[in-house]
Amino acid sequence: MNCYSLIKPLLFQLDAEFTHDLTLKTLKCAEKSGVLNCYAKAPICVPREVMGLTFPNAVGLAAGLDKNGAVIDGMAKLGFGFIEVGTVTPRPQPGNPRPRLFRLTEVQGIINRFGFNNLGVDNLVENVKAAKYKGSFSNQILGINIGKNFDTPMEKAVDDYLLCMQSVYAHASYITVNISSPNTKNLRDLQEKEALSSLLASLKLEQKKLAEQHGKYVPMTLKIAPDLTQKQVNEITDLLMKHQIDGVIATNTTLSRDAVKGLHNAEETGGLSGAPVHNQSTLIIKQLSKQLQGALPIIGVGGILSGADAVEKIAAGASLVQVYSGLIYKGPKLVHDICKTLG
Repeated sequence: MNCYSLIKPLLFQLDAEFTHDLTLKTLKCAEKSGVLNCYAKAPICVPREVMGLTFPNAVGLAAGLDKNGAVIDGMAKLGFGFIEVGTVTPRPQPGNPRPRLFRLTEVQGIINRFGFNNLGVDNLVENVKAAKYKGSFSNQILGINIGKNFDTPMEKAVDDYLLCMQSVYAHASYITVNISSPNTKNLRDLQEKEALSSLLASLKLEQKKLAEQHGKYVPMTLKIAPDLTQKQVNEITDLLMKHQIDGVIATNTTLSRDAVKGLHNAEETGGLSGAPVHNQSTLIIKQLSKQLQGALPIIGVGGILSGADAVEKIAAGASLVQVYSGLIYKGPKLVHDICKTLG
């Protein structure tokens, strides 16, 4: 039995968000004290060449767990091949009222309605600059996930994404554009054809300007929802190729409750993650892969709680995978288990 198996029952007796915050603080202290050195040995896994970057292994931390980039070094010690921080917005914002994080332990699921709670992009940049795990200029891959403030009008959403991109560009290995969180009002409207085409055109133009300014090209990915029709997937795929976006992350959390009907907390508002979203996220990956035909890579996320789950995402067409809820339910050992399975 690993250490996490011993403390997990105690953690799960506490309020979910309190446990989340406590874990991040503990992780930061543990990294500084050297306690995490037992995890620091890199898992044996074949490096992946994706988006022009060399990923030490195929297992990444999904955005949302470390929104402010406050525990980058601690997360790095857990063996991830890449770390994605955020979602970050131009201005600090508190997010939605508590409670806003709920466990569905019977099915290893989580519902959150955080609402992009974060300390703002300037704070995140300072945290990234202070981290030993730098990303950008080595094989340490750091993704930064960007979004819009809740009170920015939708017609001005592009301004928030541009500001965030400008702020983080020099410090990121890649940048993820999050238009798929269900917890910021109307955000998913940006996935619609005309709105998305306009957004991607503006971001691509800015990416080219920043590449010239900084003397380096930072890839850009788009994170999409699992609650898409085949028609929407086809339209998004066409736009990704048209605007030469570098990758796509599939998927965010789901609004569907079909897999958790009748369970405690199932009716809470917010996005559902963990095992219940596994099948739908895998289906979206398959649809994307069929349409893209290798034109750009897919990062698979959603319900990965074992090496076998990761293999299924790769088989569906993903080049890399990310975990979040699986880490909460399975602990740090999950990263090494997935690497061992993938080889």
